[in-house]
Amino acid sequence: QVQLVESGGGLVQAGGSLRLSCAASGRTFTMGWFRQAPGKEREFIAAISVSGGRTAYTDSMKARFTISRDNAKNTMYLQMNSLKPEDTAVYYCAGRSSNRDAWAPDRGYDYWGQGTQVTVSS
Repeated sequence: QVQLVESGGGLVQAGGSLRLSCAASGRTFTMGWFRQAPGKEREFIAAISVSGGRTAYTDSMKARFTISRDNAKNTMYLQMNSLKPEDTAVYYCAGRSSNRDAWAPDRGYDYWGQGTQVTVSS
């Protein structure tokens, strides 16, 4: 069982930046970032293939958020810029246990982290 641990969340003013990290205890394939605001369903943010060569973003976020991974460190990142109050949520990283044929970047994840809180003040 692969364990995922997010870090890097916190309180930031609108317009600021944060970089989230997700450390994995073992092998993962495609990985992704999701967020969940109070009273809302979990929302897909971005995904990245095992090699880092393929990425996907929710359209409304791709101008401000960048996903990356460093397989030597077994860590995935989410760089978030120009943050807005509506970005306030718990952010989760996720990973797949196999290399699925379907890209389907917003689903199909087997491993989940505990989440890290991001709060953006106005």
